[in-house]
Amino acid sequence: MSDNTKVDRKMLEALVCPVTHAVLSYDAEKQELVSKAAHLAFPIRNGIPIMLVDEARKLD
Repeated sequence: MSDNTKVDRKMLEALVCPVTHAVLSYDAEKQELVSKAAHLAFPIRNGIPIMLVDEARKLD
């Protein structure tokens, strides 16, 4: 998956999980922010993290 939009690493480092307030990890390949604590992956669309639980993908 290739995305021409550059993601601001500093902004990503400042974000936390809206559910657990835990640190998120960045998955560049899937363009997601992953909350291991909440078992959720939040999408990044056009360089913008979508931090809504309703938009998050559940992790197994």
